[in-house]
Amino acid sequence: MKRIAVLVSGNGSNLEAIINAINTGRITNAKIVVVVSDKEEAYALVRAEKHKIPSHVFRRQDYPSREAYDRAMIAFLQEKQVDLVVMAGFMRLVTPEFVAAFRHRIMNIHPSLLPAFPGTRGVADALAYGVKVTGCTVHFVDEGMDTGPIILQEAIPVRPDDTVESLQARIHTLEHRLYPQAIDLWVRGKIKIIGRRCFIDEQETGLA
Repeated sequence: MKRIAVLVSGNGSNLEAIINAINTGRITNAKIVVVVSDKEEAYALVRAEKHKIPSHVFRRQDYPSREAYDRAMIAFLQEKQVDLVVMAGFMRLVTPEFVAAFRHRIMNIHPSLLPAFPGTRGVADALAYGVKVTGCTVHFVDEGMDTGPIILQEAIPVRPDDTVESLQARIHTLEHRLYPQAIDLWVRGKIKIIGRRCFIDEQETGLA
């Protein structure tokens, strides 16, 4: 049984999707052992409580530096014997020390087709640029911002009448399906990393 920690900062809709995927068997042989937030007011913590999942808040102001903050999180997650760290709207760039502690065991989902439009304004930047296609990307976290090896991507067309809100809503629908799929692949040992490329077990129909 793989032990997952989910890191959150906001609403937690991807957290909810992951919980549902575990409960319905779309993610096999895994459980969320803790939800971690940097914000006490994050609604994701309410979702965790509803599903009786333990949670913990690491407040930014309680630590003198990013390094001290991340060291505290590393110690906490290692104490919980976490196998996989899943970022679900966690709005902090982790330090190289954190990445090293969980190398190729930290996932993130981003609302664009990376490497295009990294950062916190992926949807708005794609719309402003005038792209005809965008989507979402599940990737491993490395020392950069949205630069780690790509696990899965899926594209959707940008409609002429799209707003940031309408496009974000459609991308969220993609995320809620794609993120659990990527997590399940990792849990079942189906992802192989060579250089910065991720290869999916070729027996996974439609993903090879």
